[in-house]
Amino acid sequence: MKSIEKIWLSLAHPSGREEKYIKEAFDGNWITTAGPNITGFEVELAKYVGINNVVALSSGTAALHLALILLNVSKDDIVLCQSLTFAASANPIVYQGATPAFIDSENVTWNICPNALEDALKHFISIGKKPKAVIGVHLYGMPCMIDEILYLSEKYEVPFIEDAAEALGSMYKGRKAGSFGKMSIFSFNGNKIITTSGGGALFSNNEELINKARFLATQARDHAVHYEHSEIGYNYRMSNVCAGIGRGQLEVIDARVSQRRSNYRFYHEKLSNIPGISFQNEPEDFFSNRWLTTITIDPLTAWTSSEEIRQHLELHNIESRPIWKPMHLQPVFKKAMYFGGNISQNLFKNGLCLPSGSSLSTHNLERIQQEIRSCLQTGHKKASDRN
Repeated sequence: MKSIEKIWLSLAHPSGREEKYIKEAFDGNWITTAGPNITGFEVELAKYVGINNVVALSSGTAALHLALILLNVSKDDIVLCQSLTFAASANPIVYQGATPAFIDSENVTWNICPNALEDALKHFISIGKKPKAVIGVHLYGMPCMIDEILYLSEKYEVPFIEDAAEALGSMYKGRKAGSFGKMSIFSFNGNKIITTSGGGALFSNNEELINKARFLATQARDHAVHYEHSEIGYNYRMSNVCAGIGRGQLEVIDARVSQRRSNYRFYHEKLSNIPGISFQNEPEDFFSNRWLTTITIDPLTAWTSSEEIRQHLELHNIESRPIWKPMHLQPVFKKAMYFGGNISQNLFKNGLCLPSGSSLSTHNLERIQQEIRSCLQTGHKKASDRN
């Protein structure tokens, strides 16, 4: 099997346009956390998302951390967070000494459940611990139920932070993901739909918040000829070289979204008619960038499990992975409060992320779906033999 080409889950996909901006950075000796690429990348991101105020940062985690700081989240405050997500959505809450409480998903978009969220808001308000923020995630590029979440955010006067780390290019009712929250964050990690090799960004309609974020991200250096600091700051700015990569990547974002959505259509056409396989569907008014194509497996119908498929693909040099393990099931958060049922838990138990890189060839897509079918056929044969 070692001689067979490895198919990865989601690789970076160079556009060929990055080198121009990187060369400009070296030619101008802007090999630092300032320079024209950073300025240009921020302007271009703002135009693409439709938000005027943006600061490019070292990671999406840094962006979320700054968002919590700007909302004055501090020790023992409550922050409500979607449970079905990557740990980076929750860890910055703990950086601030605050307490995360996790919210189950709904089964349509797989994102934060408005009903469970309202239960949590009512609970904490009733005991005099009004949450400082709600963090909702656009999981695998699928927007969360924006209207319902914004309604609750306004009703209970709790700011909504939009974790759009996986959702650049996604839309809700024709408007770009990342343009709805009090603040929003994106990630440009190497596996994302576009990359800066590592990086992120913080967006807001509030210019004052972004100006303060930029100040804090550069070690909170006061305006003075010497190094004067009246606040604690952070080394969170994106480098000018990385921003150059981002500018070259952003030029092809529409093509990358199209390619990822094409992957989804291929898988859906080939696999959706197989009993026991379901997809993360796209409701009306929702537009997912399909960063990762995800499926769930009903082992009673498919006669195999998502883990058996994952292991089979791995044996054939194809990388896949389980859906995120919910935060309320993580050992580090075992004492955290949780609101909702078992939707996120069941999605984790039965879910699988399929290879979804924008550079995937048709040949490799065919190879993946054939191996999935092969695994399912083996499961059916074993079930028949037992009977």
